[in-house]
Amino acid sequence: MTKTRCVHQHFWKLVQHLKKTLRFKASDKSHSVTESLSLDDLPEECISIIISFTSPRDAYVFASVSKTFASAIQSDIVWEKFIPSEYKSLIPQSRDFLSKKELYFALCHESVLIDDGKKILWIERETAKRCIMLSAMNLSITWGDSPQSWRWVPDPQARFETVAELLEVCLFEIRGRINTRVLSPRTRYSVYIVFMKVNICYGFENVAVEVVVGVVGKDLEESCRRYVCFDEARDEQFRRRDRGKNLVKPERRNDGWMEINLGEFFNEGGLSKYDEIEVVALENKQRHWKRGLIIRGIEIRPAKVR
Repeated sequence: MTKTRCVHQHFWKLVQHLKKTLRFKASDKSHSVTESLSLDDLPEECISIIISFTSPRDAYVFASVSKTFASAIQSDIVWEKFIPSEYKSLIPQSRDFLSKKELYFALCHESVLIDDGKKILWIERETAKRCIMLSAMNLSITWGDSPQSWRWVPDPQARFETVAELLEVCLFEIRGRINTRVLSPRTRYSVYIVFMKVNICYGFENVAVEVVVGVVGKDLEESCRRYVCFDEARDEQFRRRDRGKNLVKPERRNDGWMEINLGEFFNEGGLSKYDEIEVVALENKQRHWKRGLIIRGIEIRPAKVR
């Protein structure tokens, strides 16, 4: 049985239990008659409000209960709770949407530029959690302003204005920071570096790059630390030598780029609980020349449930 099917069965049982246990008694005082009212007997607006406190994935499960529920999830009451509160400033005024549901799915499939084009924001379809990508322009890259070391070229997919192409360096160091205020609260996030390799790429063969993901100002012991490899091909001697480091290798994305999972963090969030997360990728032990990576940015999205 697939994980998706198990999840759906779990929610179906939850819905059935909800319908059986949550019943409202309406008393007819004149005749002393007590009538059982099911959830289907609630006003549709009330059902919409209840569903709005769940998630988009749960909403569609509830829609399978009855026609009343299916109609209730179409309400703007539901979908306005799932979209970012500042959505009016994110969407161009020239765009017109027939409903909040249509706007929600637009934000799922069409990411929007924020922070003067240095970040991209979109929302995860099933959970309504926010996702962010920091462009290479928003990162601190050692020797990034040296035309002999890095050059800035147009983004092949035109999401950002430019991306960073590595020409040649010995010291490879990239840092990025983000305030958790722009992320969803009470959410565990994974951090990825998104890149591709050009035809002439060298210096990363069998090289372990140390990465750290943690809260600015806290001890490194509390941070997520690991080693990653930008090169997919690793020889047996390298694997034996670095077996204890649990090297993370790159994976190919659907959009043609590659990504490496740099680490995770939990965003507590809340009204005043905001932190600044720092991501560091550093290779300064093997001081040979490195060349041939194009860095698009650092992507932060909800961690997969294990």
